[in-house]
Amino acid sequence: MDVSFASAVVILLLVMDPVGNIPLFVALLRPVDPARRMAVIVRECTIAFGVLLGFVFFGNIILELLGLSGSSLNIAGGVILFLIALRMIFRRPEGVFGDVIQGEPFIVPLAVPSIAGPTAIATVVLLVSGAPQRLMEWIAAVSVAMAITLSVLLAAERVSKLVGERGLLALERLMGLILTAIAVEMLLRGIETFVRQL
Repeated sequence: MDVSFASAVVILLLVMDPVGNIPLFVALLRPVDPARRMAVIVRECTIAFGVLLGFVFFGNIILELLGLSGSSLNIAGGVILFLIALRMIFRRPEGVFGDVIQGEPFIVPLAVPSIAGPTAIATVVLLVSGAPQRLMEWIAAVSVAMAITLSVLLAAERVSKLVGERGLLALERLMGLILTAIAVEMLLRGIETFVRQL
């Protein structure tokens, strides 16, 4: 998967989906004391960042241990991304990831899978396995994408009030359409690589 730094940041932002996560964050943090909300958002983003960095450093080792090839990861990532994109386009009341927990959220579902979900993890592993010599570039891309995600989520309540529910839904569907195209591209690349290896 030959991508530039800017493309990597954009792809990571799309799969982390900070705009699409705004309604979920607002809903889950409503019962939380307003003085604690920002701290919870920072904590969850930090945990998600740690998870993604873990896969930046150890993703290739995990692939080797499981005997997975780059093409299989491309195809699997494309399928997962496609399914998530469909759920973004055809939104359900329970959200993209399903069940919602009660009380102050911790790790699940905000850090994982809302931000550092299977698609974000697969994307990070794909980037590193495709060009391991660009490790520092991928770390920077994850850092930039996470900083933007954190900024958007810290302003979640204000953005939600400003844009409104319909505006957020329209933005999420637009992102879903873009993700669908990226998912198809990942699938095609995976199939192409697999066919070449035969």
